[in-house]
Amino acid sequence: MDRHKYLRAYMAGIVVPTIVLVIGVTAFCIARYAYDFSVPLERIMIFPMAVVPNLWGLWNVLFVAMRPRWQHSIGLHGALLPFLLAPLGIVLTHLLDFSIPGFATRIFPIAAPLSLIVYYLAWKYLVGSLNRIVNLA
Repeated sequence: MDRHKYLRAYMAGIVVPTIVLVIGVTAFCIARYAYDFSVPLERIMIFPMAVVPNLWGLWNVLFVAMRPRWQHSIGLHGALLPFLLAPLGIVLTHLLDFSIPGFATRIFPIAAPLSLIVYYLAWKYLVGSLNRIVNLA
């Protein structure tokens, strides 16, 4: 089963963020329409829904392509992805003139390392197991 290796890598990479986004959008819709939670997230929801799963898939393709030349763990590879996603998200908020709440700057010293840990664990255990399922490991 060596055919379409990069397509299998892309598909294994998009599974985790797609499931997380479905859960997140569902929670947002319930909060928005059932409990009248009035935060205008619709303007910036397109970024995570369109870009994040695709970047995860392409990041996994990059991991599979680099693997013969550079041996590193999939967890470390996944933990590097927020360094690409965070600047893209910041640029998007500025382009859409979306104001970032003041508490975000106060929680950044805690949230940044926590997101790296979450990405490391998600890639090591979830994406890594999906790669093994599709015979990429």
